[in-house]
Parts: sequence; structure tokens; C-alpha cells
Amino acid sequence: MSDDITTLAPDSLERYSRQMRFAGIGREGQERLSEARVLLIGCGALGTVLADTLVRAGVGKLRIVDRDFVDLSNLQRQVLFDEQDVAEHLPKAIVAANRLSRINSQVILEPHVADVDWRSIRDYVRDVDLILDGTDNFETRFLVNDVSLETNIPWVYAGVVGSHGQTMAIFPGQSACLRCVIESPPDPGTSETCDTAGVIAPAIHMVTALQAATALKILSGQRQLVEPHLTIVDVWEGTLRQMNLAGLRERGHCPACGPQQRRDWSSGGQTSQTTILCGRNSVQISPAEAVSLSLEDLAKALAPLGQVTRNPFLLRFTPTGGTLQMTVFRDGRAIIQGTEEIPVARGFYARYVGG
Repeated sequence: MSDDITTLAPDSLERYSRQMRFAGIGREGQERLSEARVLLIGCGALGTVLADTLVRAGVGKLRIVDRDFVDLSNLQRQVLFDEQDVAEHLPKAIVAANRLSRINSQVILEPHVADVDWRSIRDYVRDVDLILDGTDNFETRFLVNDVSLETNIPWVYAGVVGSHGQTMAIFPGQSACLRCVIESPPDPGTSETCDTAGVIAPAIHMVTALQAATALKILSGQRQLVEPHLTIVDVWEGTLRQMNLAGLRERGHCPACGPQQRRDWSSGGQTSQTTILCGRNSVQISPAEAVSLSLEDLAKALAPLGQVTRNPFLLRFTPTGGTLQMTVFRDGRAIIQGTEEIPVARGFYARYVGG
């Protein structure tokens, strides 16, 4: 598929006829959408709903970056996946792009099976008009916030746990940024997670509906309609409230967009090579330096030690008599399933992949 975004022909607009009849978008807004380029970081619960909505709405190009593969526990809320994807152990970004291409062939889809970190994020934000938050951790969100301020690309934050969630748009140099509202990630054990509180699909759909509507306003050329609010919803309690953030940036106390202009995450000063995956009893291990791993060679080395399965994107290994399972990607990352103990996961990785 060509990487060039072209103006929609009149007959190709028919699929968007109901959307264009909405006064908030119209034909001009639809044509702007068809020329827009969006980066979606994370293609799990939030990301699949966002991707589905934007592709059906006719965004010009969607770059999807996700580090994970489809797991059975995802199917309760991640709308682009099914049981066959679980059985085939396919990466989420690849499955999503394949499915979305069958929904709207006019949209350019660019999937990446990768973890977004301070070394790679600038490559992913190149040439995009908007960044959408489909992540599940604050470390990545603060990284996105730093790079948004650095590149002047707006982004839309969102997060959901249990039955409640929140979302806000960030316009660099114009609105409050994420660190204006949350100066640093919550300390471990001080906030709910999907492990401790679970998560229900209606909360995902409510928050992503607000997030996607904000994206449509921005991409159709009507960013002036986006209010400077943090919107907080709880679908179980049936509540919605908005925190007015107007003037918060101007007070000058933010370490990121205030006078200090600190870039703690995009500089690599705040980073980690390990991540506990919420709700998965798993730990992700990332190499300290970028690598290109031969899955073929690794499979040969591990075959005498246990069960190995492989597809073009990843390798899965379970040692004989072991209780842990490892999924290794070509970029050297591995997800160790069966533990949330970081030292245990590091030891397992070092034993079978290397230091």
C-alpha cells in the first residue's frame, strides 16, 4: 500500500456520508481527516477502540505501536482480537492492522511491534499531527508528554481502571500538560491497578468515546472546540465531572512546561528496563541497548531445553519442568509469564537469552 495520503475522490466519500451530515464535521472536516496522520501508542483496551473508531472515521494514516501479543484475558475488552489470535500468539499491532485493513482499505496502516522508549519515540512521532494514548503505564505517558512539548505535537491522554477513567488534551505551549496535573508517577501500591481493581469494558468505551471525539475535533480542524478540562467518569456510579485546567500552565510550577523545561523521561533520565504488565502476572524485560535478535538461532539453542514455538514476530519458550514461560521479540525484549517478581524474571531472561 502506498504511503502517500491523497485527497479522497467524490465517490469514496460515500462511506462517510452520515458522518459528513453531522454539522460538526461536514465535507471539509472529512477531507481534513483524510489527510491526517496519527500515532497510536498502545493497542490494548484503549488502543483497539480508538483504532477502530478512527479507521472507520477515515483518518488518513494510523501508525500503531504496541509491545505485546494477544492473550486470552484481553478478549473481555480489546475489541479487535479473537480466540484465533490468542491461539496463534500474534502481536497486537499486527492483528489490529490486518483487521483494520479489512474495515477501511483507504486508510494507511503502519504497525510496529515494539516498545516505545526514550530512544525510539522520536522516530515514531515523525510527521504525525496527533498522538493518542493507548498505554497502560505512567512511564510511557510522561515520555509522550516530554516529546509532545519538545516537538509541539498535541496529544490526548486517557487512563481507565475499574469502572472509572479520565482523559484530557494537551496542546504544547497553550494548555496544561500532564505534569501540570500529575507531577510524577504514583508510588507503587498507592493507586489502583487492573490487578487490584480490575477493569470493565463499558469504562473503556466511555473514556475512549470522549478521547476519540477530542481527536476528531483536532483532526478536522476545530481544536478551538476542545476545552481545557480533565474529564473524569465512572460508569458504575453514573458520574461525570470536569476539572477546569485553564490558567494552570501559566502559574509556572510545572517542571516540564514551566520555566525549568525539564525533560526527565525523553532524556533517558527516568527509565526502566523492566515493566510489570498489569493483570498478566508477567514482567517485560528490555535490553539496555537496542539489538536485533535472530529468533531462528535462539529457537535452535533453546529447543533441547524445552518447548519452543515461533512465528515471524516472536518466539515462545517453556523450559522442561518449568513454571515460567518466555515470549521473546526480535528487538530483544521478552515477556516472562508466571511471575511479577522482577529479580526472578531478570534471572530467567539472563539464563536463557543472555545478560
